[in-house]
Amino acid sequence: MDKLRNWLLGLPRHNKRLLQVAVDIFLVWLALWLAFVIRLGGDNPNYSFAKYSWLFISASLIAIPIFVRLGMYRAVMRYFGKDALITIFKAVTLSSLVLALVVYWYRETPAMVPRSLVFIYWWLSLGLIGGLRLLMRQFFMGHWFDSVWKMPFVSREDHLPRVAIYGAGAAGNQLVAALRLGRDMRPVAFIDDDLSIANQVIAGLRVFNPKHMQDMIDQTGVQEILLAIPSASRARRREILDLLEDLPLHVRSVPGFMDLASGRVKVDDIQEVDVADLLGRDAVPPNKLLFERSIRGHVVMVTGAGGSIGSELCRQILNSGPTTLLLFEHSEFNLYEIHAELERQIQRESLSVRLVPILGSIRNADLLENAMRSWAVNTVYHAAAYKHVPMVEHNVAEGVLNNVFGSMYAAQAAIKTGVTNFVLISTDKAVRPTNVMGSTKRLAEMVLQALHAESAPVLFGDWKRLPQVNNTRFTMVRFGNVLGSSGSVIPRFRDQIKHGGPVTVTHPNITRYFMTIPEAAQLVIQAGSMGHGGDVFVLDMGEPVKIVELAEQMIHLSGFSVRSDLNPRGDIAIEFTGLRPGEKLYEELLIGDNVSSTDHPMIMRANEEYLPWEMFKGVMEELLGAVERDDYERVRQLLRETVNGYTPDGEIVDWIHQKRYCQPEMA
Repeated sequence: MDKLRNWLLGLPRHNKRLLQVAVDIFLVWLALWLAFVIRLGGDNPNYSFAKYSWLFISASLIAIPIFVRLGMYRAVMRYFGKDALITIFKAVTLSSLVLALVVYWYRETPAMVPRSLVFIYWWLSLGLIGGLRLLMRQFFMGHWFDSVWKMPFVSREDHLPRVAIYGAGAAGNQLVAALRLGRDMRPVAFIDDDLSIANQVIAGLRVFNPKHMQDMIDQTGVQEILLAIPSASRARRREILDLLEDLPLHVRSVPGFMDLASGRVKVDDIQEVDVADLLGRDAVPPNKLLFERSIRGHVVMVTGAGGSIGSELCRQILNSGPTTLLLFEHSEFNLYEIHAELERQIQRESLSVRLVPILGSIRNADLLENAMRSWAVNTVYHAAAYKHVPMVEHNVAEGVLNNVFGSMYAAQAAIKTGVTNFVLISTDKAVRPTNVMGSTKRLAEMVLQALHAESAPVLFGDWKRLPQVNNTRFTMVRFGNVLGSSGSVIPRFRDQIKHGGPVTVTHPNITRYFMTIPEAAQLVIQAGSMGHGGDVFVLDMGEPVKIVELAEQMIHLSGFSVRSDLNPRGDIAIEFTGLRPGEKLYEELLIGDNVSSTDHPMIMRANEEYLPWEMFKGVMEELLGAVERDDYERVRQLLRETVNGYTPDGEIVDWIHQKRYCQPEMA
């Protein structure tokens, strides 16, 4: 059977069509002969093939052209569906009606062709032509024995993983068809909340109510559950995941509705459960007016365009109608990746946007100014920064030069070139920081706050001391962790679970705020459009998430159990490694309590203290001098004096410039 199937599949397309035509001619004749047998009987003396040869020839000459015209030979057998069945019904019906007219017009022997014969011929043709195609579909899909020869008392063990589909709707049925075609998994059951279809059979699979999960496992031996509910809200998906968490089954998902609608993925692109579903919070639809205010018809620049947040900003900006989008990125590979992706999107959607990839560092003040001036930039989204807490903690010089001075150079370039809007992507770690990364991000915020208050500042490093007219509206947007970003715990947990554990968590009580990257990018764009200048916007991150509980849920939804003192025979252990340098147990979003609402329900405006620009410039000069002298005690002192609430945890260590701190003391 496999050799025959492979031989048929390997035939050239025109040979396959000729074979189909020949088989259909045979089936038409067979249906007509059987119609005579049923109507007149096989031993009727008035019936002979030679006597009715004209009718057999007419039937084939009528049927085949109609079959060709209606596209029956364009259908691919392996993907034969209901549309093809409707086409067969139309073609057979039309050919039967034309044959009836021929019988009526052929008056030489009208009495010898019973009028009911054409009706019998019609339903026999439907059964033979349609039925054979359905059987051949199963044959080409590899389910020949399941469909034709399988008996109730015969069980074929195929050793494929058995899966249940949660959701018996359109997506679920498409997924079942795709799995049967792919032959990598064996769908054995549906699960659906709709009580009207409970215990019914859809696509050959029984539908179970979620209350009877254990019965389904016992009866089917299911090993995995696939969520086929792409249009469900995140709150609903969270409820379903809570229901499935205690089952010893791996839970995966088909992509979300928007991904399917955009064509980026197919329904059979099975993926791990989106951790955003565990948060159970639906994103608020963006306000189109706010979303496009600083983008449509403007030249927009994104620094750090290849990073997690920067790349998502670029994707969403691209759909908001800018004339030109500048991608400013230090990593050549990241710049290449995001540029190629956006170019494909522009071609696919026929967008009239010009992409300009610029390779460079934000520490290059001249390059920033030249880029903004050459392209007459209107709006800048400044996402470039070092964000990994332990890395920056031990690379102090780079953290200060990039996060503080790089941000200052970008802001000063915006003033010099007349940029209208400048939006800084900040972090919750800037609030009462315990680490260098958080304190440098707070200093970056203070740079923008101080510059906003000056209508004609003398910029840092300007030896001519010439005032610059400041028409730039500076805005800062502060939020917590984003799911799936570089350095996020989520990819690390997945990798640890994949390799059998242990899953490492720094502390049993550590909590974090989480938000999806697309949601964060949308809110950043909208917040940047609302600012009057000098605003610090804070995004509503929802409730903080306990990291150890997140790890437990990920282990359970991967089909494993947690090994602990109460369950020593569990699959994967959770180990606590201790807080990393500079890491806090809890993150905050506000320094003080002076916060007000905005027009957007998930964006708040905070009023934070800052230093006047002339005084702040003095701090920057001292800070730059301390970094250049490798005087990190002075760096720490300046950070503590300038950043409200900065309480460093442990000794300040720069692995490059302060090697002596890394050496053990000699006795």
